[in-house]
Amino acid sequence: MAEPERAVRSTRLTARGEATRARILEAAVDLMSVKGVAATTLDDVRAASGTSKSQLYHHFEDKDALVQEVIGRRAQVLLAWHEEQLGRLNSMRGLERWRDAVLQHNALRNGAYGCPLGSMASELSDRNERARSELASHFERWEGLVADGLERMRVAGKLRPDTDPQRLAIGLIGALQGGYLLAQTKQDVAPMKVALDMAIDCIRAFKA
Repeated sequence: MAEPERAVRSTRLTARGEATRARILEAAVDLMSVKGVAATTLDDVRAASGTSKSQLYHHFEDKDALVQEVIGRRAQVLLAWHEEQLGRLNSMRGLERWRDAVLQHNALRNGAYGCPLGSMASELSDRNERARSELASHFERWEGLVADGLERMRVAGKLRPDTDPQRLAIGLIGALQGGYLLAQTKQDVAPMKVALDMAIDCIRAFKA
């Protein structure tokens, strides 16, 4: 009964309630981005959002529920950005433009905090099955954005008929995640560029 009751409650939120919920979620997103999930407490979120304990628990049953919402919000923002970059990908030059945009975006913070999804996956995957499953689905969608673009290139004759877009997409996202980690530890995006360049060179080897 608990799940339907929460669902009904969420549909009855007033405009003020929606604003409070959004404020709590945004505070949690910001805090978990900087401090990590484990180090962020509900008291931290309350203080940052200027809400009471009763308000927080009215909108989120517990920390796990809040974490799931944070994952969803971070994925929504990140994948929308990548979809904009990759939605019409149909050439090697387009792939290079995506790489340049990723590097420029990460350079704005000198590689700090790593990947918005990768950092959460590293922290949660071995201890929270629900979070791991949710993150896996978002990574699959991310890989799919790349694979769809590579498939368009294959169909257009820009890549060889024997090209496996899904396999190459996994390799490219893997290189990106490694690049995020190296950029974070070095506080420099140069290693990310090397990782992405090598992955793109691998894709270029399949040019028709």
